[in-house]
Amino acid sequence: MKTKLFDNEHDLFKSLSEEWWDENGKFKILHKIRPIRVKYILDQISEKNLKNLDILDLGCGGGLVSESLSRLGANVTGIDFVKNNIEVAKQHSNKKKLKINYKYADIETLKIKKKYDLIIMYEILEHLDDWEYFLLNISENLKSKGILVISTINRNILSKFTAIYLAENVLRWIPKGTHTYKKFIKPQEIKNCMESKNLVLKSLKGLIYNPIDMDWKLSNNTTINYFCSYHKPS
Repeated sequence: MKTKLFDNEHDLFKSLSEEWWDENGKFKILHKIRPIRVKYILDQISEKNLKNLDILDLGCGGGLVSESLSRLGANVTGIDFVKNNIEVAKQHSNKKKLKINYKYADIETLKIKKKYDLIIMYEILEHLDDWEYFLLNISENLKSKGILVISTINRNILSKFTAIYLAENVLRWIPKGTHTYKKFIKPQEIKNCMESKNLVLKSLKGLIYNPIDMDWKLSNNTTINYFCSYHKPS
C-alpha cells in the first residue's frame, strides 16, 4: 500500500526551509553532525575518491550532505518532498558552483528507473507511513555491489524520552513535532526487511552526544540514534 507523509510534517519542514544553511538556526544539529554523516558514508565504500560514483540522497533537505559528496567528485541526485527545500538547495549549490541534480517529488510514490552505487536515507524513514514498503522498493535501484546507507532512531522508552521529550521540548535541539514515537524503527526490523531482499548488513553504529565535550561521536551504543548500511551482493 502506498502512503504519503503526514500533512503536518510537510508543513513543518516547509516552514523551516529557509533555515537550512543557517549554522545557528533550527538545523544547527545537522550542521554539527554533517562531518560524521559524511565520514560514515566514506567508511562504507572502498573508493575514497568518489569521482564518477552515482549517489542518490533521498530526503536531502537543503542539500547539506549532497553538497559535501558533490565536492568529493560524486554525481549526486538529491530528492526531497518539500519544494521549498529543493529551491533552497538549488540556490545554494549554484552559488557554490556545484552540479547537483535536485528534484522535488513525493519520495514514497516516486518511480526511479536509474540505478545507483550508493543510496542515502538520513533521518527519513521515521517520517514515512510505510517505511518497509519504501525500503523494499528503493533497494531495487541499487547497482550490483551497491550500498544503502540509513540513519534513523531506535524505538524504546529511552529513545522516546531523549529524542522527543528532551531534544524537542527541553533542549529544543530540533523543532517540536518533528518526530512521532510509533514511527521509530528498531535496527532488527530494518535488518529483517533488508534480508528479505538478500541485502547484507555491512555496518551498524550508534550516534551519541557527549555532554562533557559537547560534541557528537559514533559509538557501538545504538539505543537512540543509529546508522546502518547494507550492500547488495554481485
